[in-house]
Amino acid sequence: MQELEELRKEIDNIDKELTELFERRMEIALKVAKYKREKDIPILNENREKEVIKKNLNYLKNQKFKEGLEKFFKDTMDISRKIQREEIFNQKNNCKEEYKKEIDLSIEVVKTTDSDNIKVGFQGVKGSFSEEALLEYFGSDKDTYNVESFEAVFEAINNDEINYGVLPIENSSTGGISDVYDLLRKYGFFIVGEKIIKVNHNLLGIPGSKLENIKEVYSHIQAFCQSDEFLKKHDDWKCIPYRNTAISAKYIKQDNCKYKAAIGSKRCAEVYGLDIIEKNINYNKNNYTRFIVVGKELECDYDYNKVSIILALPHKSGVLYNVLSIFAENNLNMLKIESRPIIGKPWEYYFYIDFEGNITMENVKKALKCIKVNSSYFKILGNYKLHKMD
Repeated sequence: MQELEELRKEIDNIDKELTELFERRMEIALKVAKYKREKDIPILNENREKEVIKKNLNYLKNQKFKEGLEKFFKDTMDISRKIQREEIFNQKNNCKEEYKKEIDLSIEVVKTTDSDNIKVGFQGVKGSFSEEALLEYFGSDKDTYNVESFEAVFEAINNDEINYGVLPIENSSTGGISDVYDLLRKYGFFIVGEKIIKVNHNLLGIPGSKLENIKEVYSHIQAFCQSDEFLKKHDDWKCIPYRNTAISAKYIKQDNCKYKAAIGSKRCAEVYGLDIIEKNINYNKNNYTRFIVVGKELECDYDYNKVSIILALPHKSGVLYNVLSIFAENNLNMLKIESRPIIGKPWEYYFYIDFEGNITMENVKKALKCIKVNSSYFKILGNYKLHKMD
């Protein structure tokens, strides 16, 4: 039986050979990267990688090492892709000096949302969930301004009528609010904060209204979707979309008709003097809406820990995979990805991505630069504090 030291020497010799082979493999990978860059070929080729693994598993004599060998080659090819991606990134930067300036992420750390002399806008009227999010984020001592539409909030920011706008961006039951995503890109403004509000919908009517009286229901389309199961039980009702829940409640109060109802919050009932005919009619009892605070300038502070970006990618196979893998390679936790179609380019999309990080951190800077190089369009939408629910 061999002594332990002899076995270790044998392993050392094998490790030396493995190191030499690894170095040779990666040097060839760099040549492959150069070829792929020149021919504009995606880094990932899944079929090729599957063939490599299958072929080498067939060489294996002792099948109890099969799982380990498969992982060995997967890890090796992950490293190879990373090296290729970094090589392509460096080649692009070396080719164009102006490109370095374009992706410079230096930023002055500045936070202005704490200022006392600011005016904040929201879509809807008093009692809306947007107003509730505004009050919870800014407090009740700020000058507020309400408008009829999401775009009117952006217009008010653009015309310097308000400093910030509060808008819903996604709901835990019905997903992203596409209009707001599109407006963020259209106006080029930035996300400077977020607030998550628990949303409980109630059926509201004028004092004395009963469930059996109702024939028409008014609310925002999102509220209808979130209360779908309840509404299916009353399929004889006519559901009439309105601009938002609070405006619906205000209309019901003004119309003063017992057969009309609105879907809205408990606060709406209190503000407009309505009765709650049926409580908590949304089917998801953990129903939340995330609101964003939007401003003209990119803001940053050292304790901000969430980054939002928008990008578009060349319409080629493997490109999205290559970009998403950059997050893992830089140890960044991706929180969300949302796609929106690019008008005039069928089957091409803008991608809105949220991840944890701060744009002053080196790994975030590196990731963002690499993502930009691989994108046909790129913009940082904001760096702000992640709102964690209790």
